[in-house]
Amino acid sequence: MNTVASTSDPEFAIEINGLSKTYAPSNKQPAKDALKDVSLKIPRGSFFALLGPNGAGKSTLINILAGLVTKTSGGAKVWGHDIEQNMREARRAIGVVPQELNIDPFFTPREMLDLQAGMFGVPKAERITDEVLDAVGLRDKAHAYARTLSGGMRRRLLVGKAMVHSPPVLVLDEPSAGVDVDLRRQLWSHVKEMNRNGTTILLTTHYLEEAEAMCDTIAIINHGRLIACEATGDLLSRLDTKEMTITLDRDIDHLPDGLSPFKIDIREGRKLVFSYTPSKVTAGDILSAVNGAGLSITDISTQESELEDIFVKLTSEPEPTATP
Repeated sequence: MNTVASTSDPEFAIEINGLSKTYAPSNKQPAKDALKDVSLKIPRGSFFALLGPNGAGKSTLINILAGLVTKTSGGAKVWGHDIEQNMREARRAIGVVPQELNIDPFFTPREMLDLQAGMFGVPKAERITDEVLDAVGLRDKAHAYARTLSGGMRRRLLVGKAMVHSPPVLVLDEPSAGVDVDLRRQLWSHVKEMNRNGTTILLTTHYLEEAEAMCDTIAIINHGRLIACEATGDLLSRLDTKEMTITLDRDIDHLPDGLSPFKIDIREGRKLVFSYTPSKVTAGDILSAVNGAGLSITDISTQESELEDIFVKLTSEPEPTATP
């Protein structure tokens, strides 16, 4: 299942240009703009996260790439193939692991993977069913009916279905939802190995720590619009805030005058929590001020900005209202 890069491979695994999707009104619902002029380029070989609240447009975007939803305007390419003009090639270049556990309970994993490979036109002699079963840890369940599998095993079977045609792009739409810690660790081990071997991974997840730990680039979508797309490290530095907790050797009931320029919260009598902007104030400035105030330090700890902080800040902004 290795994806070996060649000189003919495109620079970008996925290219999206001005993509919009409007769902027509129904008896109960008005027209809804699910995507609004989204443009995005995902480099070949990257581990890319697409984040956003429920209803932000993530699944709509993925379903358009997979050929399951028709776009309203704009364009998109998968592995260099236009999703409309070269529909067959684009669909063969992508494997999608959906959120829903859409598995026929009366098929075995082996039967299901063989059927999926046949639907993608993979000849029997070229099928990699056993390799996929090994990759998702289901070789020992190859002949068990899907209805007997646990939720975690069914989730891994969906990953296997997306891999049967060896696509260079793998989309994981909330793949670890409902998966216990051990199975999640196994799943990510397999996915990271695929990425090391050249497969481009596009991940959506509500586990923000997963995106922060594994993805090299993170995009955030909200109200159908792309509101951020940056390298993970750059995005984490965007808030430019940090906390330093200094534990003193004794309790204090008020702050010395020398610490008045800082934003400080006194906790438990002897803990001073400094909230500061690293681009303007250094840790050395804080330590010097504490020493200058005649206070003795017994412990120091710091806390960086987390992806969750940035996510909440960006997605809490209200949807822009249309101008008449």
